[in-house]
Amino acid sequence: MPTSPARQAPPVFNTYSLYVVTVLITAACGLIIEIVAGRMLAPYLGMSIYTWTAIIAVVLAGFSVGHWVGGLIAEWPADRAEVSMVWILLGAAISAAASLILIRLLSGPILSAGLSPVPTIILLTFALFFAPSFFVGIPSPVLTKLAIELNPERTGRRLGAMYAAGALGSIFGTLAAGYIFISWLGTINTVLVVTATYFLLGSVYFFKTFDRSNKKALIGFGTGLLVLCAIGLMGGQVHAFTSNCMKESQYYCIRVVDIEGPETAGADYSEARLMILDHLGHSMSVKSGPEILMASYVELQHVLVRDRFERNAGLNAFFIGGGGYTLPRAWLKHYPSGRMRVSEVDPEVTALAKGMMWLTSSEKLDIVHADARTTLQRRPEKYDVIIGDAFHDISVPQHLVTQEFFSLVQKRLKADGIYIMNVVDHLSRPRLLLSVVKTLAELFPVVEVWIDTDHLRTGGRETFIVMAGAKPSSNSQFRSTQFEERVWLRLKTDVNDAKTIAALKPIVLTDDFAPVDRLIGDH
Repeated sequence: MPTSPARQAPPVFNTYSLYVVTVLITAACGLIIEIVAGRMLAPYLGMSIYTWTAIIAVVLAGFSVGHWVGGLIAEWPADRAEVSMVWILLGAAISAAASLILIRLLSGPILSAGLSPVPTIILLTFALFFAPSFFVGIPSPVLTKLAIELNPERTGRRLGAMYAAGALGSIFGTLAAGYIFISWLGTINTVLVVTATYFLLGSVYFFKTFDRSNKKALIGFGTGLLVLCAIGLMGGQVHAFTSNCMKESQYYCIRVVDIEGPETAGADYSEARLMILDHLGHSMSVKSGPEILMASYVELQHVLVRDRFERNAGLNAFFIGGGGYTLPRAWLKHYPSGRMRVSEVDPEVTALAKGMMWLTSSEKLDIVHADARTTLQRRPEKYDVIIGDAFHDISVPQHLVTQEFFSLVQKRLKADGIYIMNVVDHLSRPRLLLSVVKTLAELFPVVEVWIDTDHLRTGGRETFIVMAGAKPSSNSQFRSTQFEERVWLRLKTDVNDAKTIAALKPIVLTDDFAPVDRLIGDH
């Protein structure tokens, strides 16, 4: 007696559902890896528009080649194409797990190869993330073709469902990586979860196709399992499964390390620590000496403010970025009647500053965990000093160097108030620095640029201090009271000089056009 169509429908429906779910999950995992890629690279390359551009380009390239290969596989007989999913999904698992090892093995040689920043970023990104993206691009065309063959009369619906599954998976993967996995599991565990997900999916296809193609399915599954075991052993040897971060927040890979403190006036300042955000050291603090400012540019900020405001002044200061809170901690002691407000976007940074950098709570210290520009817009208070010390990678976030933002800063300063910010640029070709100066000069009558004289001899990438206000500093040179060798010099920066404009062409930075990464990379 023939089997009724009603009894045949469930197996077809279950197989079709498996195809839809597979496309959804692989798309989600592909986007999770793309988001995680930024965090993985941050401790080595920092985070900039160049880094994200390379990540997106490499991942899309992997998807594209994978889709093309998947189209070729889709032309195979259905049984053979379905068996290939075992190999494909295990390849995705292997390449995802291998990225944790490759970043440890390849980052050193690639970073030390002497290439300029953009080729370095592209090369390392390609080495790590092309293969995982390639494998995850293959299933969609293969499974879409198989889904249509299950019921050719519903070709349009099947096509729409598979495209929708891929899009929904990509949305879910993006949201899950950004809001859940990285914050709760960390980068390494997130990659391992993706690896396990691929492996489990591959196992499903292995058991589904085992009866039809014992040899091929068994070889694929066994090979994949052996390679994953080998990756596990190798990963343990190179510490690939141990995070470099003390804490992975939604914004940074954060580390706090002990460093050698200074020897000053015979006092014991030996206990000192450095906070590192991604790959950049942000703050150095001394436990027993809050006013001992080990970083030259931080002490210079203190010197420029001390030149204008007496110790007994009720200094009202606003800090764009907290980091290890080195300067707020120093000023709480130096200006006992002052008030400090810090806008630090990452609460985990503040937590570690309190837990490991000796920052103590005070009624004179107001910490706002929000973007500084938003904070200044929402709180119309006047300040004596505004300090700009926010960085991603080695550049200032674009929205914090524009004419519109500096106009907001000017409105929040008192008549005799000053704005001080750090700018990292090349001494030999400071296009970003001079563009910042030119933009500030549109709003402030006085704009000064300062540098540690010891850095004048290097000619490389240095940290400059830019000061803007109503009147100039009292001197064109200052000497440190803490470290005898430190001397700071005010540089001549007349951006209206015809030769300067002809040579470097500084621009006024605006919200519409502020190519920070290009300006600092153009040397």
